[in-house]
Amino acid sequence: MNIRHLALITAAVFAVSCANKTQEAPATTAPQAAAAAAPTETKEIKTDMEALKNPAKLTEKAPETFKVKFATTKGDFTLEITRAWSPLGADRFYNLVKNGFFTDVAFFRVIEGFMVQFGIHGDPAVSAAWRGARIQDDPVKESNEKGYISYAMAGPNTRTTQMFINFGNNARLDDMGFSPFGKVTDGMKVVESIYNGYGEGAPSGMGPDQGRVQAQGNAYLKADFPKMDYIKSATLLN
Repeated sequence: MNIRHLALITAAVFAVSCANKTQEAPATTAPQAAAAAAPTETKEIKTDMEALKNPAKLTEKAPETFKVKFATTKGDFTLEITRAWSPLGADRFYNLVKNGFFTDVAFFRVIEGFMVQFGIHGDPAVSAAWRGARIQDDPVKESNEKGYISYAMAGPNTRTTQMFINFGNNARLDDMGFSPFGKVTDGMKVVESIYNGYGEGAPSGMGPDQGRVQAQGNAYLKADFPKMDYIKSATLLN
């Protein structure tokens, strides 16, 4: 099945990242408790490009729960990850964050009222390394509610690095196998403000063609979609 055909099938029902059999997905918010304790510390993340080109070595087990702060061109938001919800998905996400994968990564598919999708690396060489680094599906234990994050998919057992945050209640995705592994706990308004003017991706919409994103990276996005928002960094919180 070619990329264009797969996109046409999946776009109508769920967030699909389809470039040479890749993936995609959606999110929900929860109020952050007022803290009387010391300020939250962060672990500085330095991008290791050589490590990012060797996914087979990035297999560390994630903590049972952890938080990640995303700094974006629209502001900051925080995700809380619960490994028990989706163990393989949480482990993959932890390794991506810990090794700096999300530096200068675009929100390349943003559909109002549905979801925001991201996770194709801006460097085509890194993107190519992860394209075939699939993980098995996790059973769906949580629903795709507003603010919850799941991986995009092109079919069973095809999760790699693309993921999405839900803008609303997308419970219909649960039966399709989209397994949430965390949720937005702070900054959902930032998530909802991410630029959505390009809409659905090509060929069914005016947004980026995912095959070209994979092949050309940020050079293509920044030239042809100048209003697109980006993740500047993703940082583990203690």
